[in-house]
Amino acid sequence: MKLAVLGRDVSRSESPQIHQFIRKQWRLPCDYDRISLPESGFSSEIGHILRKYDGLNVTIPYKRDILPYLRSAEGDARVFGAVNTVVTATRTGYNTDGLGFSCMLSSADVPVRGRRVLVLGAGGAGRSVLYRLAQAGAQVFCYERDGARLGECHAALRCFTPLFVVDGAFDVIVNCTGVGMHETVGKTPEIAYPDGVFPADRALEGCSCAVDLIYERESEFLRVARSMGKRTLAGGSMLFFQAYFSECIFSGRESSNTEADALYRRYREES
Repeated sequence: MKLAVLGRDVSRSESPQIHQFIRKQWRLPCDYDRISLPESGFSSEIGHILRKYDGLNVTIPYKRDILPYLRSAEGDARVFGAVNTVVTATRTGYNTDGLGFSCMLSSADVPVRGRRVLVLGAGGAGRSVLYRLAQAGAQVFCYERDGARLGECHAALRCFTPLFVVDGAFDVIVNCTGVGMHETVGKTPEIAYPDGVFPADRALEGCSCAVDLIYERESEFLRVARSMGKRTLAGGSMLFFQAYFSECIFSGRESSNTEADALYRRYREES
């Protein structure tokens, strides 16, 4: 197969190594490319990209932008209105982010049932996290600086409490904003509190665990949380697990959380 990861800047993406590792374990050869595409060129290039590749993994900021170019969205992709996996032969979109997030929490033994969880960001990744947290029995809250996006997300999912101002303590905080990547390295998300807008550090004071979907390095958000004595969990395992579930779709293979966890541990040992 000829596969690729598509995003605004995927120059440092670990996706090629992960997908090639998984397919090597299954003895399935593939070519895997990185496609960094500026937003100004998306509409003119996406048709060619869909014709050139057998499958795509889609990341920021195109998880929703790609929908008009597909014939259908299945499963979580239809629920979230966001796609991270595309089978180009049928122009079908899927979303494995939620499965990857759930598998990450399970693998790291982070319980969420009955706990107050604050999600920062209501974009494509945020939607999948919100949905899966609610399914796992968490009390879910979401803060998003873009009020229109937050309202649209709440209208679509109805499984969390939207927050325009953050007040109170949370057991777990999950950063899904992307702040801390690329041009925002060294920064944390900003949050509106009753007395003004401040860095997210303040919200970490009452939590026991901080999670960040960023995987490239320890984000500033997690560095601050760790310095406060909080448990931290970075998004590296989620990246692997969502890739595993994508590969099951590409290859027509039945997925297994047990297999996913075993492959991840082997990948960590060999990388």
